[in-house]
Amino acid sequence: MPSNRVMAQVNEVPTPSPAPETLPADGLFFADVIVRGQPIFQIGSLSNLSASDRAQIINRRIASFLAQPRNNRTVTVQADPERGIATLQLNNRILMTVTQQDSQDFNTPAEELAQQWARELNQAFDEPPLAIDVGQRLYSTIRQFQRDTIDQLPAILGAILIVIATLLLASSVRRITLAASQRWEIDYNSKALVSRVMYGSIWVLGAIVALSVLGMDFATLVGTLGLTSVAIGFSLRDILSNYFSGIILLASRPFRVGDQILIQEFEGTVQQIQLRATTLVTYDGRVISIPNQEVFTASIINNTASKFRRSSLMIGIAYDADITRAKEVIHEATLHVDSIVSEPPPEILVRELAASAVRIEVRFWVNSRRLPFLESTSQVAQSIKERLAQAGIELPTEIYTIKLKNDAGLLNNHHINRH
Repeated sequence: MPSNRVMAQVNEVPTPSPAPETLPADGLFFADVIVRGQPIFQIGSLSNLSASDRAQIINRRIASFLAQPRNNRTVTVQADPERGIATLQLNNRILMTVTQQDSQDFNTPAEELAQQWARELNQAFDEPPLAIDVGQRLYSTIRQFQRDTIDQLPAILGAILIVIATLLLASSVRRITLAASQRWEIDYNSKALVSRVMYGSIWVLGAIVALSVLGMDFATLVGTLGLTSVAIGFSLRDILSNYFSGIILLASRPFRVGDQILIQEFEGTVQQIQLRATTLVTYDGRVISIPNQEVFTASIINNTASKFRRSSLMIGIAYDADITRAKEVIHEATLHVDSIVSEPPPEILVRELAASAVRIEVRFWVNSRRLPFLESTSQVAQSIKERLAQAGIELPTEIYTIKLKNDAGLLNNHHINRH
């Protein structure tokens, strides 16, 4: 423990001399006097001593007093009116000196300022109640946050400006991309995908620049993003798989909005293609959302990828009918329907000699949309039936011949069984 003489020498008040006020080496004019880790009040710098160095000396002395067994911890004030100073003493040992510079800094007479600081120290030396301790710690945290904010204010303002510039640039690029993509022969979802990718890419670059301005090391940032991406990838692999599958579907375009498709057991009209799922409206009015991962790995039948598709009917005529004449009548009846496509022409083929009829397959091309497809097929079936009836060509039904052998034996057996 240093002697009283040494401490007195350290606390000796510097001889006032007119010296130019220069900024201390630590860049601060004031520093905290701390008791038990909590700031109590602030002191200023002197002409030959920075505020930080002065506070460090005083805080070390306070810590030494608190480390000793608790005796008398009352801080007293000794005024020196002739020199215009006052000293704060504890157990007859000088704790600190209140100088004329302090009086000028706080616009308070030295003795009055010393009394004020002595009261605050005496209050802090006593064991504080819980509420006071919490309040002091909260106050310290807020002050530290304010200081950090002030120190980082230029970097924060620069980062905010970069974020604003990134927002304006990303929005402009998205609008320009959407406007330029109007000339591309792709659907709206693909255009939206391109604009989103451009928008997100600019935001990623802007975020990296903003974090760099705030002082984050670029290599550290990249490493952190890499580890974070791996962790997110493992935990959200199914969701990310759906999104990547959605991107591939939008890029490869096996179907578009409005197409009528068949995916696994689901069939309907494509209502929406999102990055996560594809939405179908079935022909009975139900809405189905299929995850894009399942869509990407499934076999897809696109019924409307072409404007026309082929339909077919199976017609049965009697064995004694003229097949050549029947084929001519069927051909004319098929072409009689307006919704039938003449090119390629209908095909009339004898496909099977069944038990009770000669089966003729009729192939023709119609609109690939489901409703026109069903209506045209129905009209062709009706036209063929009517034309064949007018031509006297019979359309037989299924004929079954039942032959009974040994009728008497069967009846006798039946009679025995009943008894």
